[in-house]
Amino acid sequence: MAKATASLEAFYRDKFGSLTEDLQKNIGQFNVFRIEDRVRTGATSPTFVRRDFFKIMLFRGDNIFHYGDQSVPVSGNTLLFFHPQAPYTYEPLKPGTSGYFCVFRDEFFKENLRLELGKLPLFTTGTPPVFSLDEEKAGEVTLIFEKVIRELDSDYTYKYELIRAYISELIYLTMKLQPAGNRYEHPDAASRITAVFTELLERQFPIESASRRFELRSPKVIADKLSVHVNSLNRAIKKTTGRTTTDLIFERLTAEAKALLKHTTWNIAEISYVLGFEDQAHFNNFFRKQTTMSPSDFRQV
Repeated sequence: MAKATASLEAFYRDKFGSLTEDLQKNIGQFNVFRIEDRVRTGATSPTFVRRDFFKIMLFRGDNIFHYGDQSVPVSGNTLLFFHPQAPYTYEPLKPGTSGYFCVFRDEFFKENLRLELGKLPLFTTGTPPVFSLDEEKAGEVTLIFEKVIRELDSDYTYKYELIRAYISELIYLTMKLQPAGNRYEHPDAASRITAVFTELLERQFPIESASRRFELRSPKVIADKLSVHVNSLNRAIKKTTGRTTTDLIFERLTAEAKALLKHTTWNIAEISYVLGFEDQAHFNNFFRKQTTMSPSDFRQV
């Protein structure tokens, strides 16, 4: 099964609602943002999927970043690198969080023949490239991002060439550092997989919009998201919880169904849709099997 990939165009649409002429022209080029702007606007954390673009982030604050099946707590000044083929996300941003991030496709560096992004250790898909920075290094990185922002807002003819130089400086500066050693170590592989499975499942809820849909309804789909084989996922869940992966998914799905029936005015067809069922009849059968009641009867209790 092909794994879903979020495009750079989709990233811009989610952030800005549409693509301006300038964004359309520069898709595949480069852009940079301040994290505090996302906190101020209430932007949510990215979906746990692969993307078709690179990202570099200077993060100031406390959070947990999820790379594939690994969870990395960060605190203070942290520099992070994200590869297009490594699924990632992070916890909701807290007030006071600040920093910068830039996004770009591989094409942005095509003219720099010595810099093959996919072969750099910073963008590998193994150990998460997360670097804790002291105040001096954080100041150097901040200065680079501020220079990038200043150039991006300018009308200088060669601004993208200059920005490439700044980002190259940032990349080579970081490769001299040692990755942060603060990765949380689970006691074994099964507990690590179970923890990330639980985080991914819980991150889908609560469903607050009738346009959102819960798609992670099978062990295979979740295993694909976590880049593990479904058999490995099922064995890990069984070992650590004594239950099946399907049981845990259905239990959480039932809990959300009950909440939507009790606390929203959505009709049952709408609830069935957002929970990922093919039609209302399938939802009715599922709910009755899980609770011995029909959705309409449960709503009246």
